[in-house]
Amino acid sequence: MAHENMAAHNDIDGLWRAYLENRSQELRNEIVMHYSGLVKIIALRMRGTYKNYAQVDDVVNQGIIALIDTVEKFDVSKGFKFETFATIKIKGAVIDYIRSQDWVPRRLRKLSGELDDAYNALYSELGRQPTHAEIAKKLNITTEQLDRVVESTYNFNLLSYEEVVWQKMSSMGDEPASSSVEDSPEAKLMENELKTQLASAIERLNERERTVISLYYYEKLRLKEIADVLGVSESRVCQIHSMALVKMKKTMKDAGFEH
Repeated sequence: MAHENMAAHNDIDGLWRAYLENRSQELRNEIVMHYSGLVKIIALRMRGTYKNYAQVDDVVNQGIIALIDTVEKFDVSKGFKFETFATIKIKGAVIDYIRSQDWVPRRLRKLSGELDDAYNALYSELGRQPTHAEIAKKLNITTEQLDRVVESTYNFNLLSYEEVVWQKMSSMGDEPASSSVEDSPEAKLMENELKTQLASAIERLNERERTVISLYYYEKLRLKEIADVLGVSESRVCQIHSMALVKMKKTMKDAGFEH
């Protein structure tokens, strides 16, 4: 198996060398085929965000278009690992596609905006993260009603948060560099700043929110699997995750990570 992996690695290295020499469409297509699995992984990973509003095949098609563009524009002199660079570009393209479908009903947009506004106003007023009860009171609803609002706006909050992070990462990928990421102080500073702000945003969450974020983004578990780990309903995990995203988005925006 190790020998097969090494052979595959050597094959793609050879393809890249040949393609960079003559830029033939045939070689480009072979490279795209090699990395097409990455598109499918990203499309399936994000399926929970768009499953009610777009087809997986349509999302994969958008990802393949982005992959082709990424192969054609990839600059080896920047020192980025292609898989990392492609992941950023593909995910950004998927987010743009979902956004372009205008899939969020006006009512949910309004609810999400009101939740953000209430949280941000209370945060400024109190100088700390407001409690669930304080947010509910600000919105003039019960905590049970707030739970339903948080759950119903989950997909919108997830996409909105990921857009903040992934578009920032995409802009990092566009930074000019003379030879490599390590040799580019600006790119390295941006990367470190992003990591610092993400860590800060996570640190400000309560323990259960941090657990859900860790299991979702680092352990790559689905909501149902997280629910099994925590011994709660999938609906409750959705609520916890959604509220955590509202808080993290606020932290990232305060740090200048606007989308």
